Amino acid sequence: MSLTSTTRTTAPGDDPPPQSYDGNSPFPQGSSPPARTGRERLYVTVTAVIVVLPFVGLGIAGWLLWGRLIHPADIALGFALYVLTGLGVTVGFHRGLTHGSYRAVRPVRIALAVAGSMSFQGDVVGWVATHRRHHAFTDRPGDPHSPYRHGTHLRGILRGLLHAHIGWLFANSPTPHGRYAPDLLADRDIRAVSRAFPALCVLTLALPFGLGWAVGGSWRHGVTALLWAGLVRIALLHHVTWSVNSLCHMIGERPFRTRRHDRATNLWPLALLSFGESWHNLHHADPTSARHGVGRGQLDPSAAFIRLLERLGLAHDVRWPTPARVAARQL
Repeated sequence: MSLTSTTRTTAPGDDPPPQSYDGNSPFPQGSSPPARTGRERLYVTVTAVIVVLPFVGLGIAGWLLWGRLIHPADIALGFALYVLTGLGVTVGFHRGLTHGSYRAVRPVRIALAVAGSMSFQGDVVGWVATHRRHHAFTDRPGDPHSPYRHGTHLRGILRGLLHAHIGWLFANSPTPHGRYAPDLLADRDIRAVSRAFPALCVLTLALPFGLGWAVGGSWRHGVTALLWAGLVRIALLHHVTWSVNSLCHMIGERPFRTRRHDRATNLWPLALLSFGESWHNLHHADPTSARHGVGRGQLDPSAAFIRLLERLGLAHDVRWPTPARVAARQL
């Protein structure tokens, strides 16, 4: 799961990992990456704003909470937008567009792509391309956000955890969209949503401000809604998503067989906040499965939403896991 990256015909770290990689050593660095172009420097600047702005909002919101300046509408709006944008990422970006776990009718496909874009995690084409690259090289050289990038010794793990959580966003290792997401580049609707990403970022902040003002009747209510249902909501979803990149490759259980060096885990405390994405071990064992939480008591809201779409006739060709398929992947 990821932020967008700049398109390029070739990219550092795109070559297949060397056969000699042992799973414990730091990733080979190769030649130094080329100097950033003006477009890449702009990307880094925009990424910094996307990452830092919600933190600023979180700090302001904490100060306001200390003064008890929060309203019920802020909480309701924040919850509604968290669910809307979160499912846009998990059901739209991830299980639908990245892995083809189901096929949705055109209006739903576009709506989910728009909702995912409002999560502030990058344009849809870049998000999908980066995540597909992650699956192509999971926890091996070429993976854009593996926590094992710096080796498995203590210092390397700590550096790797920081890299996997947030540092990779600033690395000069763009993912070529033409190589990893040619199907989306050929899709007129998805290209339009991708181009609209800056406007959707404005919308995801303007919406809580406008609704807060309308419900509360004053600009002060609009500002508190912007902080809580806008910036704080975005910050929370960011870190839940990034935790799947980082923590769900380091902490948790691994009941299913994955490829060599792939250390994806199940981390139950994140299950509800991530809408079922933290059942990450099964996902890496069977990436196209529409359900990630297959064990007893493993809540998977994203799968439940896909089931609802299927029953309403809005999704079809859903790849539900069968008992035989699950059993074949168990350790």
